[in-house]
Amino acid sequence: MTADETRFREEGRPDPDALLAQAGRKRGRLKIFLGMAPGVGKTFEMLTQGRRAQQEHGEVLVGVVETHGRRETEALLDGLEVMARRPIEHRGRILMEFDLDAALACKPRLLLVDEYAHSNAPGSRHPKRWQDVDELLAAGIDIWTTLNVQHLESLVDVIWKITGVRQRETVPDSVLSGADEIELIDITPTELRQRMAEGKVYLPETARLAADHFFKPENLTALRELALRRAAQTVDDQLSQAMKRAGVEGPWAAGERILVLIGPDAMANSLVRAGRRLSDMMMDAPWTVAYVERPNAAETGPARGRSLSEALKLAEQLGGANVVLTGDDLVATVLEYARRNNVTQIVVGKSHRKGWRAWFHKSLAPALLKEQSGAALHIITEVATGPGASSVPVMPAPRPVIAWGGHLASVALVAGAIFLGRLVESQVENANLAMLFMVSVLLAGLAFGLWPALTAAALAAVAYNFFFLQPLLSFWIGHPADVLTFLVFFAVAMTTGGLTGRIRDQAKATARRASAITALLAASRRLSGAARKEDAATILAEQLSAATAGKVVVFLPQGDEIVATAGAPELEVLSTADMTAARWTWTRGEPAGAGTGTLPNAAWSFRALQGVRSRSGVVGFEPKALSGAENERFALALLDQGAIALERAELAAAAVDAEALRRSDRLRSALLNSVSHDLRTPLATVLGSVTTLIDFGRSVEPAVRDDLLLSIREEAERLNRYVGDLLDMTRLEGGALVTRRDWTDVRDVIASAIARVSRRLGKRRILRDFPAELSMVRADPGLLEQVLVNILENAITYSEDGALIETAAYEDRGNVVISIEDEGRGIPTEELERVFEKFRRLEESIDRGGERGKGAGLGLAIAKGFVEAMGGRIAAASPIHDRPDGSKGGTRILISLRKEGTEARPTS
Repeated sequence: MTADETRFREEGRPDPDALLAQAGRKRGRLKIFLGMAPGVGKTFEMLTQGRRAQQEHGEVLVGVVETHGRRETEALLDGLEVMARRPIEHRGRILMEFDLDAALACKPRLLLVDEYAHSNAPGSRHPKRWQDVDELLAAGIDIWTTLNVQHLESLVDVIWKITGVRQRETVPDSVLSGADEIELIDITPTELRQRMAEGKVYLPETARLAADHFFKPENLTALRELALRRAAQTVDDQLSQAMKRAGVEGPWAAGERILVLIGPDAMANSLVRAGRRLSDMMMDAPWTVAYVERPNAAETGPARGRSLSEALKLAEQLGGANVVLTGDDLVATVLEYARRNNVTQIVVGKSHRKGWRAWFHKSLAPALLKEQSGAALHIITEVATGPGASSVPVMPAPRPVIAWGGHLASVALVAGAIFLGRLVESQVENANLAMLFMVSVLLAGLAFGLWPALTAAALAAVAYNFFFLQPLLSFWIGHPADVLTFLVFFAVAMTTGGLTGRIRDQAKATARRASAITALLAASRRLSGAARKEDAATILAEQLSAATAGKVVVFLPQGDEIVATAGAPELEVLSTADMTAARWTWTRGEPAGAGTGTLPNAAWSFRALQGVRSRSGVVGFEPKALSGAENERFALALLDQGAIALERAELAAAAVDAEALRRSDRLRSALLNSVSHDLRTPLATVLGSVTTLIDFGRSVEPAVRDDLLLSIREEAERLNRYVGDLLDMTRLEGGALVTRRDWTDVRDVIASAIARVSRRLGKRRILRDFPAELSMVRADPGLLEQVLVNILENAITYSEDGALIETAAYEDRGNVVISIEDEGRGIPTEELERVFEKFRRLEESIDRGGERGKGAGLGLAIAKGFVEAMGGRIAAASPIHDRPDGSKGGTRILISLRKEGTEARPTS
């Protein structure tokens, strides 16, 4: 514990976290009248207190109150201002709901809002009334409201089991915990049933049905207990927060809180179970298992670390919380945590040490008993061994490993100080040789830690006395002044060595934690960048292997099985026993394999990758990889990150599939829409013309016959274009488009395309603007001609008779450019980038006869696909020239094809 923390505790200052949570609070205050069931009098009590508040300070407004026809409740509304409700129409009915905006505009000092869990009508700003209340609180308005305990979200399943009724209107438990005041409105089940029989809760017929179902005595008793428990728990949490804000040190035994202290030894599991039993005896009191990690202590061995980890997991399985505290002073750290968290019961173990161990290893229990005040101390002793004792297996504590190398190095440093001291003494008179020994102590502490530093300090004091204090080469101190010198030197050396060693040990612990945090950050960055599950599994295996210095295998699900997907340093082939343990972990989500209680004969240890939604996979470790508490905690942190990364990759893949499916559905929908509208018109024209010729063939005049045959041909050609466009788009979407590159003169291709559309020109004119010489390009003449045909047909469709369509070709330094410009209505600037999208048609281009715009909206999309397949570019732009009448309009399509040679050809 640092000096600042000690000073903070001694001065009894408020908890900074609690003050920070309270700082800047401008919200209104929330008071909840809590009851066990309808009819206990929550609304009656709220209105009664509201009338008193109106008389005391005024500004009380009734936002919404449900009296359910109870005359006594309605009478309490006299003298109180009641807001008008807001009508909302829903399915032909008018529903009267709480007017949130009016309440915000009035901004009263106190607002009464009944039925906190009410669901608002569709069309309201918030789906739930408690969300309306939250907005009012944020605006600084104090709120009083009512709530039944069965409407708490966490109790939905419990209430269903008790009453057989599934609650649909619920509120989060956090809103109850965050309330400023809770008033429990409590009556006995007998009294409530009597009120129902008198018609004070429901109408007589409804009351009889309710009394036989929801309001049975056993149901009401259970609901009453839940209401009492939840109110007590909320008040206890409020007390703890109030104590932290005020800087009041506990414990205050208003509610029991249990703290179980464990260490990495054989008693850990027994202490955890004792804490669970104590919690049961104290009406399910909250309990926490704590382990104090001391930076200046020796590192925990593998067996002891495993024991600690198992105890913390056992605490979670039994319903307790766990916390790892950090501090050099174990007693002060524990008592500080207990005071700040209002702990009333402390459970600690006491081992049976004998002989020299009892002298040199102080027990925690007597130290806590001496220092603590206000909390009860429960001491759990080890199971006795000997004649008649129960045979309970206890894991033997491993003997501590002494770092003899550090102690021997300390002896060498002191020997070096003696040698230098004799050398300096022979050359310099009255030199302060004690400093040389102090340096050796400091070096020992910095290099080897606390205990080697203390060894160096003791040897330095003895050596300084033996070699440099009179009489020399004797442990006897001859001069009285040298006694003080020796004692001061010894004290300073021990203190300096101890502090230096402790600083070194703390620096190593800090470095270990910083290294772990850095590794976790690096792993998080790499895992967050994994786009596929297989990549995330490979990264996770590499990071786990590097962190634990062991072999790791990651299994991912495939169908109903799991398959080894990644491994580090390499993917291992596991035995049948190992695969059985891995499948157990995947199926149950529980650890299995070596070092666990399930299938311990397996050679590997397996842990589940538990994501937020479900299990993502399984990881297998060599048993040595999880040796040590720090190793295991680090590995578990990586497992959590890996599980989330795998889940994220899976969701990303699902999102890609969903997007592809969405695009496919959109394409299919657009295609069906095109078929249903654009293909139906020409088919109807063809069918009508053919029917007319068949029915009235001989009586039809030749001019009419020719017109009908022309219509058939034009509509058949139109159908042919539609089918061709659909086939071309299918080729583009399916990746089946194959291009052939030939030397091509784009002027010839333009001329061929103009010839193909000549019958559709009508009175429109085409102007050709080609240079005398033009470089050849390597392109697919057939695809390029189809591109030009699509663009020309688009220009014909969206331009009037008599309009001019200008085709041009020119070249710049690296490209041959084809330009097709029409005098149609033009394309808005914001739509120029979107004209090449599939099924994109401008609705303003509907033709004058009321028919939809010509074409399926695929022509320009196909043109873009074909041009890009040939390595070119296509774009839409505004025309260069104005119309002859001076107005704006028209569209210019530009196609750019890269030149691949310098050969030119004269105009034919």
